Amino acid sequence: MNRLLLLLLLPVSLFAQRFSSAEINRFEQQAKRVTIIRDNWGIPHIYGKTDADVVFGLLYAQCEDDFKRVEMNYIEKLGRMAELKGESELYNDLQIKLLIDTTEAIADYNKAAPWLKKLMNAYADGINYYLHKHPQVKPAMLTRFKPWYTLLWTDGSIGAISTADATIAELKNFYSGDKVTYLDAPKDPENQTGSNGFAVGPSKTASGNAILYINPHVTFYFRPEVHVVSEEGLNVYGAVTWGQFFVYQGFNPYCGWMHTSSAVDVSDLYAEKITQKGNLYFYQYNGRLKPVSEKKITIKYQKDGQLLSRTFTTYATHHGPVIAKRNDQWLSLRSYNRSMLSLVQSWQRTKAKGLEDYKKVMDLKANTSNNTVFADNKGNIAYWHGNYVPVRDPRLNWAKPVDGSTSATEWKGLHAVSETVHLYNPANGWLQNCNSTPFTVAGVNSPDKAAYPPYMAPDGENFRGVNAARVLSKGKDFTVDKMIEAGYDNYLSAFEVLVPALVKSFETNVKPVDSLYSQLAEPIALLKKWDYRTATSSVPTTWAIEWAQRLNGAIQKIYIDQGEDDQVTRTKKFAEVATADQLVIPFAQTLADLQKRFGTWQKPWGDINRFQRLAGDIQGKYDDAQPSLPMGYASALWGMLPSYNSRVYQGTQKRYGISGNSFICAVEFGPRIKARSLLAGGQSGDPASAHFKDQAEMYTKGQFKDVLFYKEDVLKHAEKMYHPGE
Repeated sequence: MNRLLLLLLLPVSLFAQRFSSAEINRFEQQAKRVTIIRDNWGIPHIYGKTDADVVFGLLYAQCEDDFKRVEMNYIEKLGRMAELKGESELYNDLQIKLLIDTTEAIADYNKAAPWLKKLMNAYADGINYYLHKHPQVKPAMLTRFKPWYTLLWTDGSIGAISTADATIAELKNFYSGDKVTYLDAPKDPENQTGSNGFAVGPSKTASGNAILYINPHVTFYFRPEVHVVSEEGLNVYGAVTWGQFFVYQGFNPYCGWMHTSSAVDVSDLYAEKITQKGNLYFYQYNGRLKPVSEKKITIKYQKDGQLLSRTFTTYATHHGPVIAKRNDQWLSLRSYNRSMLSLVQSWQRTKAKGLEDYKKVMDLKANTSNNTVFADNKGNIAYWHGNYVPVRDPRLNWAKPVDGSTSATEWKGLHAVSETVHLYNPANGWLQNCNSTPFTVAGVNSPDKAAYPPYMAPDGENFRGVNAARVLSKGKDFTVDKMIEAGYDNYLSAFEVLVPALVKSFETNVKPVDSLYSQLAEPIALLKKWDYRTATSSVPTTWAIEWAQRLNGAIQKIYIDQGEDDQVTRTKKFAEVATADQLVIPFAQTLADLQKRFGTWQKPWGDINRFQRLAGDIQGKYDDAQPSLPMGYASALWGMLPSYNSRVYQGTQKRYGISGNSFICAVEFGPRIKARSLLAGGQSGDPASAHFKDQAEMYTKGQFKDVLFYKEDVLKHAEKMYHPGE
């Protein structure tokens, strides 16, 4: 037999082998200590002897469900997106490399406590074992995962990067050397809608047990549903962000936690006074000149089928990297975008045994991007607005760049958790946060705004917060099902402000002799009778949402800085003074657009607002000619509690959802956990899987499944049981 034929007969896996025999032996030994049980929804319940064992199994299971999303999250955090997507990602990568230093992550890994290092090792081994066992899987880039990758992204939030208000366009203007001025791409305002968290105490529930409602609003298929159990005391269920080893939003037998994105000021821009001497730069600080540090950063990028590279000379002061220039002043950023302590906190919260335990975890003060809504099995409910809050001079507006030339603007340590905005067991028996102000978190029992410096809670009110407070204050005898019903309240509270303004403007300004009158009289009359609730059959819902998107963009801004009007205030001010040109004309344009797209302006909301999952691609594809499901929900921007952000795509006339309700769960903390959950579409990212869209129709109707928290129930509904690698 000649050598070529011999090579052809050898197994493909031999050529794909990326790991040593010692590594493979280690993987196989750990896999034997892990059992994965997939239930009838494809949810992985992972059991192991140690915490590290279940982390190994968890990452293996995640890769089975959607390796490409696991990988892509770390390609992004490594600052290597341009290697895949080209030059357009160059400055996104530069920002990441300025804010998340891989050498610091490696140093943290090397000095990590033994228990934490075991978890990080297990994370990498679980993914690498998956790659070893699946040589047919072709990674886009990362053929071997390193344990220190976990220290690049230490917070489970989808938007954990904080740059104060400095933008990618400003970064590009500073470092590109180009003569043109770059502007940031416009954002889709309806996607800036955040998350909801509710908790009700014993006085508001039928059973006398606390109930938590977990409702993150994120990009669809960004977080799977998992359950991990070890013999070292771990037993936690909930949503994990692809590629992370801790449950981000969920519960254990004792307590549960829901995170909403926070606007608490955790990073600041410093305006530096720069002097150049020859080829060197210096900045003023307390009357002296200090050298600006320089660092070369090389970024690779794809262009015309070639892998090219560009090297940037970047600058930093002791505050942090220089990332913008305004009014001829360099702006440096002080931030806390990754830390080992944050990873420790993310893990330890999953093992908390109630409120007092959870307080100790919060005392680590390393959670930079989240508010927390909490409930436990002793009937406690609690809320914390942020967690990592630097102490600053309250006389300054920290939403703006501050003077970098003086030590008077330095941070002075961190606020104790007891000093931050928080609330335990309010007398009204309920708590809510919808990325809204903490000063309405519990109605009249909310914290007092005057007691806190503005940088602690610049967040304003939004229409979801208004709606949530209304629903929870009226509700009583809550059960898990009643909590889900409350969380799915379909009232669009923004339109109780906007629609009357439109009706009044029409009735005041449009006369029966005007050409607009005959076009608009009927739809205006129907809008006037509308109850501001969505439904698949509702035509006024179509009109209102398509119209509102054409209005002043200021009413669509949710997150605000210190001193700015919030969404509710801005909308009310707009409605009071808006002219017919600002209200009536956009409404007429909306009807004309519907007529053009569909041949009629009387189009029910569910006919144009659809749920569709065709492929497992990270960037979804949508097609009017392919099957889809009617969706009655709408963007949380307009006050809708169950968020569904949809839009028209190139080549479509209908709207398709891309984000909003993702993993949703209501859990009651009695002697025995009772919980129900729902995923957008399904657990698997593989279109060939039975669990790719087995929850899709349930999702469009808000129909939840029972959570299988106890092993005897898991076994009754087991679809598959195996060790990783089998």
